[in-house]
Amino acid sequence: MTLPIALQNSAEPAILLQNLHLTLEGPAGPVNILKGIDLAVGPAEALGLVGPSGSGKSSLLMLIAGLEQASSGSVIVAGADYAGRSEDELARFRRENMGIVFQSFHLLPTMTALENVAIPLELARRPAPLAEARRQLERVGLGHRLGHYPGQLSGGEQQRVALARAFAMQPKILLADEPTGNLDQETGQVIIELLFRLQKEAGSALVLITHDPSLAGRCDRVVHLRDGQLVDREAREIVT
Repeated sequence: MTLPIALQNSAEPAILLQNLHLTLEGPAGPVNILKGIDLAVGPAEALGLVGPSGSGKSSLLMLIAGLEQASSGSVIVAGADYAGRSEDELARFRRENMGIVFQSFHLLPTMTALENVAIPLELARRPAPLAEARRQLERVGLGHRLGHYPGQLSGGEQQRVALARAFAMQPKILLADEPTGNLDQETGQVIIELLFRLQKEAGSALVLITHDPSLAGRCDRVVHLRDGQLVDREAREIVT
């Protein structure tokens, strides 16, 4: 059975986690990373995920992305249940439905900015991938840096390329893990403004991991993770 490419019903949660557990083997025996997570994220909702280091935030993001397998519980993303899916199926689903932005950019150093953004479009056999990649880079203000390699770009420019790549496929889900962690405050602010603008334009659901309370507060809702559990939730009114 092939994973569905799009949400079947806009009223469904974009992300639904039910009684989610993750246990990994450590040198001293099993380590419980996540302990019974229940969480729903609505379509186009921006969710801030905060908590101390080691609380399980990045592990939770990996499960949502299908890059890690849960020990028990269910992960349903864009209407697709991950249970029993192969790595190839999950990779295809991720490519068609998700954009992911990491702290350390994860650009291919031997490819230009244009080529880095075009890769997911080419893999998905989208028409005119280079033209679309150019359009996405122009949207993030890098139309003049198309032929530059990551090593020739500043940290802020590299993260702009990563954002252009993440949004190139018009993803239903955007996952961002400390996207400003390697940037100075001024550059980080520019990236965040760009991130939220692109998310609103795309109508994507956003899960944003951050240590910055003021940044988390810009999301529609904030959840707190501690010792592998959601300890409280803070809702704030969405202003349109």
